[in-house]
Amino acid sequence: MKKTQFKRIRLLQRRGLLYAFLLCVFLMLLGGLGFWILEPRAHTFADGMWLAFTTAATVGYGDIVPSTHASRAFAIVVVFFGLSVLSVVTATVAAFFIEAEEKQVERDLLHEIGLLHDLVSHLRDEVREIKVSQSERHS
Repeated sequence: MKKTQFKRIRLLQRRGLLYAFLLCVFLMLLGGLGFWILEPRAHTFADGMWLAFTTAATVGYGDIVPSTHASRAFAIVVVFFGLSVLSVVTATVAAFFIEAEEKQVERDLLHEIGLLHDLVSHLRDEVREIKVSQSERHS
């Protein structure tokens, strides 16, 4: 890959991580608002945010739990979105590690190709010298 392609990929990965973080914040805010509205035990917006976080992270401490059918259904949606966002973040972070390894492999391959190029040039020179010396013997 060309250097500009690597820069684009790296920029997309950085943006991907940023977008995943923003999506996570948005999910927590929306989840907090939803639980604050739907769950009678979530007395404050902070309680709703806490319930959204523990639900999305699938931690479930049990201090506040969904008690109505609507808040339980909403919890299912929050869990699915939480797992999705977690998967995106995990994939983006993994891509950073893979990219670093790919760059090292590319550098190693380019180095090996350079060595092979030098070897082929050297062998061509030797073949040329052998041909010249053989033609001088036969003349």
